[in-house]
Amino acid sequence: MRVADGAAVPRGSNGRDAILDSAIRLFNQCGYHGTSMRDIAAGAEITVASIYHHFKSKQEILQSIMVRALQAALSLTRTAVVRSDGSPGGQLRAVMRAWVIFHTTHQLDAVVAATELRSLEPPGRELVIALRDEQEALFRDVVARGVEEGVFGTDHPLDATRGIISMGQSICMWWRADGPMTAEQLATRYETLALAIVESA
Repeated sequence: MRVADGAAVPRGSNGRDAILDSAIRLFNQCGYHGTSMRDIAAGAEITVASIYHHFKSKQEILQSIMVRALQAALSLTRTAVVRSDGSPGGQLRAVMRAWVIFHTTHQLDAVVAATELRSLEPPGRELVIALRDEQEALFRDVVARGVEEGVFGTDHPLDATRGIISMGQSICMWWRADGPMTAEQLATRYETLALAIVESA
């Protein structure tokens, strides 16, 4: 499933960013395997040869997109936890809001990160999996602490964590900026849903 063609990615300020932005748009429209280096070059308004000044291969482009997206998500969610009120409920609200905001403000990047892992080869695949595991651990630690302190009642904290992550991640597939809910409104709703999943007291 691909997001709407109208969900634009801003053109980067340098050649590398222009290549990544072009690739992101095309991977969303045609998929990784349906996109050629020639397509990416045309979208970036450069020659194919120019791409190789920045990237060795299409694989390296895909890896760069996924790593950039996951690092951005980690930065947002870590910062949210640090700036929360410190309670398990406050931390879960904060990390869920950041997760939703990421998947609406970095929508096309998030779709590539969510759908193209199957196309990524080693060692890039291992790097991306490690970043995904790090992101899951951030959520898992918040939920585990809430369970330990008795403020989250779920008997299945790992399943609850994965459910929370998945529902936030799926937003990038269907959310539209011109839809009935703003990103902030959606984030507020998903905070409540996350707390319900962990059976917050």
